[in-house]
Amino acid sequence: MYEQEQIKPYGEEGTKREQVEQMFDNIAHSYDTLNHTLSFGVDKIWRNNAIDFLFKNRHSTDSVLDIATGTGDFAIRAVQKLNAHKVVGIDISEGMMAIGREKVEKLGLSDRITFQKEDCAKMSFPDNSFDAVISAFALRNFQNLDECLKEMHRVLNENGHLSVIDLCAPVSFPMKQLFWLYKKAVMPTLGKLLSKDKTAYTYLPDTMDAVPQAERMQHIIQQAGFHHVNFRRLAFGMCILYTAEK
Repeated sequence: MYEQEQIKPYGEEGTKREQVEQMFDNIAHSYDTLNHTLSFGVDKIWRNNAIDFLFKNRHSTDSVLDIATGTGDFAIRAVQKLNAHKVVGIDISEGMMAIGREKVEKLGLSDRITFQKEDCAKMSFPDNSFDAVISAFALRNFQNLDECLKEMHRVLNENGHLSVIDLCAPVSFPMKQLFWLYKKAVMPTLGKLLSKDKTAYTYLPDTMDAVPQAERMQHIIQQAGFHHVNFRRLAFGMCILYTAEK
């Protein structure tokens, strides 16, 4: 078991999966505003970096699975930049996906982007269902990281690609020290003001510290069956892009 798998938003009662679902349902109404505010808008660039990897490495990407899709931003970028014909966004939070469906409908993309409630550790899709699997800011929220990565591998087509971004704790001076102040003061305060759920924005930075990262996460992804696993630090180490092939 990895350290972040033991960290829950609301204490000991209930599983991590149940509590993460509750947390994201609670903050769904303010998630987009908080996400863009807390990252100073850079989260949009990080998603573009992940999509650019697929754009450069695939002749075509017709079907994409967006895991922990949240409010659908990554799924939308997959259609807009990759021209994917079919994108399925999955999440355990119906509250988040409800907002995603509204966004997709306003953009006229409902025929290409669909949402469904799925647990990443035991997805209902057949083997070899998607050309690409993408995910943003989710690895640290999984109750069973190994099972989720194995499932990502299973549902990918042969020669399919994985492109995942996740937040992490910077390791170099001065960003390491600045981040400590940011996570202890700024994130909880803004989270409480904008989402009315202070707990969520103490949980999230705690998991950023705890989740395996860089070389260790690279090895974990390899253990799930992926090949050509690489990573690249973004934004002074606050985010890492992981890429791999089946």
